[in-house]
Amino acid sequence: MAEEKDFDDERTPREIVAELDKYIIGQTAAKKAVAIALRNRFRRRRVPADLADEITPKNILMIGPTGVGKTEISRRLAKLTASPFLKIEASKFTEVGYVGRDVESIIRDLVRMAVDMVRQEMAAETLDKAAANVEEKILDLMVPPPRHRETAPTEEEYQSLFDTREKFRQQLRDGKHEDKIVEVEVKDKPSGPMEIFSNSGMEDIGMQIQEILPGFGGKSKKRKVKVHEARAILLDEEQRRLIDMDQVGRLAIERVERSGIVFLDELDKIAGRERGQGPEVSREGVQRDLLPIVEGTTIHTRYGLVKTDHVLFIGAGAFNVAKPADLIPELQGRFPIRVELQSLIKADFVRILTEPENALIKQYAALMATEGIRVDFAPDAIDEIAQIAEDVNREAEDIGARRLHTILEKVMEEIAFRAPDLDSKSVMIDRAYVQAQLRDVLKSQDLKKFIL
Repeated sequence: MAEEKDFDDERTPREIVAELDKYIIGQTAAKKAVAIALRNRFRRRRVPADLADEITPKNILMIGPTGVGKTEISRRLAKLTASPFLKIEASKFTEVGYVGRDVESIIRDLVRMAVDMVRQEMAAETLDKAAANVEEKILDLMVPPPRHRETAPTEEEYQSLFDTREKFRQQLRDGKHEDKIVEVEVKDKPSGPMEIFSNSGMEDIGMQIQEILPGFGGKSKKRKVKVHEARAILLDEEQRRLIDMDQVGRLAIERVERSGIVFLDELDKIAGRERGQGPEVSREGVQRDLLPIVEGTTIHTRYGLVKTDHVLFIGAGAFNVAKPADLIPELQGRFPIRVELQSLIKADFVRILTEPENALIKQYAALMATEGIRVDFAPDAIDEIAQIAEDVNREAEDIGARRLHTILEKVMEEIAFRAPDLDSKSVMIDRAYVQAQLRDVLKSQDLKKFIL
């Protein structure tokens, strides 16, 4: 079973930035800020314990238009360090007393994600043992052991049964009985009240009731299934049996407290000071509700108490209308590090299309390769796509790199549609092709706004 892990990441800030550079173009200031924040976690764990408790994360406020990399930088940072990561829009919450989500659900959701991470890790660790147990169970279904009888089986009978079982074991491993029908016991999916809890967003209550009353979530019944289906059913059941959920919960809480990251998007949409009744009051109320969590408090979850003192909060927003100074002073003080992300220009779009390991043109080329079609983008095609993205972002709403998705989808539309029937297995996309595919769209300013 999994042991407690050390979540310290010994990468230097320079190494962290280098990893982020593989997926995100530009925005060096933001990358440096998150790299330092991550390294400070490593440093804090190396100072005396009494002082370490006093060193709180330096939360970050990212300011910039949509599509320039705010979320992606945070998400990649979390993935890089195997940290629980939650992105949430601040505008989804309303002040306590109003209809809306409770801000404490942020931490509960983060813990739930950490539980899933730890459970998956433990499932991988127990896979071999679980698979071996499942093999024995399937053999029991195919070669049942001797039933109770007055006299014990003879040695010859035991040997015959053993030989038969081993013969079937080898045949199973050779895949010779995958379609054979066996009877297994399975539990129905939750229905009735459990379904109500799930649909109403009250999963925690439903899961707690299911733990207290195991039969509440569904009844067990026998089903006839093929061996390959039975293997999947039994493997899931066996892994659940082998995993200690108490340990999962404990490790998940530890991981949240030590390395959790919360990305609070649209923070500018709740910026506002109280000036009377109406939405301004509600916005300030949300800020005051968020304040204890960001400052450091203890939240009750179904897995135990969680301290948020060392969770890293990354706030983000365009702040086109509202300004960071419009946040209440207490909340401003909890985001001491502020970085401004720059709007993307043509040169950035060229690099985004070609350099990252997950570059868009690489994705489209890989998709078409599944149809046996090789797609190549000429340099002038990439230049044209980048220029169009810059122009449309400037003339319409600036949505950053997301503009490339809509442009490339239109460029690739005809090839993607005809790919299974193309005679030529090689396609070269050049500037003329890009212009031809986008001609009808670009000639209309209105269409440019709504389609690209």
